[in-house]
Parts: sequence; C-alpha cells; structure tokens
Amino acid sequence: MYPKTQNKIYDGWKNQTFSGAVYCFIAQGKEEIKVLGDASLVPKKEKMTQKHLFDVASLTKVVCTTTVVLRLLERQVIDLDAPLQKYLPQFQDQRVTLRHLLTHTADLNSWISHRNQLSKEELKQAYLSIQAGSMLGKRVQYTDTGMILLGFMLEEIFQENASSIFQKEVLTPLQMDHSGFFPKETNKIVPTEQLAPGKILRGEVHDPKARILKEHAGNAGLFTTVEDLACFVRIYLQKTNFLEKQTIRLLLQDQTPLKNGTRSLGWDLKDKNKVLFHTGYTGAFLAVDPIAQQAFIFLSNRIHPFDYKASYIRYRDELIDCYLKEKNYT
Repeated sequence: MYPKTQNKIYDGWKNQTFSGAVYCFIAQGKEEIKVLGDASLVPKKEKMTQKHLFDVASLTKVVCTTTVVLRLLERQVIDLDAPLQKYLPQFQDQRVTLRHLLTHTADLNSWISHRNQLSKEELKQAYLSIQAGSMLGKRVQYTDTGMILLGFMLEEIFQENASSIFQKEVLTPLQMDHSGFFPKETNKIVPTEQLAPGKILRGEVHDPKARILKEHAGNAGLFTTVEDLACFVRIYLQKTNFLEKQTIRLLLQDQTPLKNGTRSLGWDLKDKNKVLFHTGYTGAFLAVDPIAQQAFIFLSNRIHPFDYKASYIRYRDELIDCYLKEKNYT
C-alpha cells in the first residue's frame, strides 16, 4: 500500500530523522504493518519489532481522554458547552467550557513557575488556578493544559484515577491488551531521550508534566503498540459500536466556537475536514479518514537518544502531505 509514502518513510530512516519506526496502513478492509530500523541505539542497538511498546505522548489525548469525554457526551452525562466548573468545582474560571478545552480555544495562561520541581498535588493545584485570557474562544492555541484539566474532570466524575478510568473505559473494552500507563517490562519498550549521561528514559513517560502527575495525567503517559492502535482506529472506521455514528459525523466538523479553527473535539482536522489527525511529541501520529475507511498509524523513536525537533517536524509535515495526496488518488 501507498508506495510513495513508504518511500518517504524509508528516506526519513536513511537520513537519520529517526533510527526506527513501526507503521500501519488501513484501507479497503486490509491492514499492512511494516517495521524499519532499530528500537534502541544507546546503550546498545536493538532491532525494532511490531511488538514494541512506544511512549506515544500526546496521542494519549485522543486515544484516552477525548474518547472517554465523547462517551460521556453520548450518555448525556456532560454538556459540551457547560463550564468546566460545573463538573470540576475546584477549577476557578467559570468562563471556560468543555468545548474550549477540547478545541484548544481556552486561551489558558499555562506557564507555571518552577513547574518541574512541584509535587503532583502542588502541580494539580496550580492547574486548577489557571485563568483564561482575552482570546477565550477566539483562536486556537494548542496546549497540554486543556487535556490535563479534562483528566481532572474525569477523575471527579468517576471518582477514580485517570489511568484507571482509561484502562476500564478504553483499553480493556477495545482489547488493547498490551497498552497501559506504567509498564514494567522495560525490554519491550522503545527508549526515548537521553536526559543526562547514562540517564535514558525507558518505560518512564517523556512528558515532564505527566511524569509528575503520574496516574492523574490526561495529556500523556500511554504506552502502546501499533497493533493496539489499530484496534483503537477501528472505532473510527465504523467497524464497532464503541462510538455512535452520529458522534463520528460530529467529529468531522470544525467544533471551535467561531468555526474558524479547523479543530474538532480533541482532534485536529486535515484534508478539508475529512481526516482526523493528531501527533505525539515522541515521533508518533494518527491520521484517520472515517468516510473512506482509511488510516495511517506512524510510530517512531525520533527523540532517541536526542531530540532534533525542528528537522523532524519539517519531515513529518512532508510525510503527512505525501500520504494525503497518495490516499486521495489511490
């Protein structure tokens, strides 16, 4: 499938944009998984396999947090345009709605002094005190803060830790049996960044906020495989009843308050709002076309052992464009 896109992936590996990747194409009811390169370079080389677990960073936002929120909307437990404060009374700004958070239009001042030195209780209190700015509802500005707050909201509704909610509401029912938040068998995990000499993250979440918040994080922390992500993607290809068709149709529309942001609920929109899209900082992305029933799952170790963000983002954008063009002419 998609030979031009596969050539582009090979070029990224050959040019050392990443040293290893696992990717999956879904089209015409078929799935094709490919493996390329090495899972680890430091302290020793290890070959990549399709069974490897990846820290998928912000894909946690759509796989877990957004999915649970959507199911609560279907059950009429929550209202998209209600203030967050209705469901999370500890949050102090009553102007901010769930729609603002899901579409990244809350204009939240996310800077927290000495953030990485705080305890999880202190960091949670800092997030609950954040205020929206003057551009509330008027512009899209992607942040982690909205999903962190939605994670706190889910904990208030379910009276459980976020990671337990995600396990019960998403991972278990979708049979994502290899996925989770605190993996113990580190030899099966793709390492991420070398933070200091001899200190390579492997099995510990890369995102510093999620590393502090631990089981309370709604923005990152999921470790998963390409096969499990294929299980997740199938709910958008209308092969299950996990999400209602009406919900999926709703997602293929700009949901920003002013309808000018090309953001859906949790998801970004591409290809004239036909494709749901999201990235993960560590080198992952999902592109899902529910109407054509096609998807592209890409997982790489692009920050191992070092993070060269700018060059990867240029390459990633070219790769996505290549896939969308090839998909539309296949």
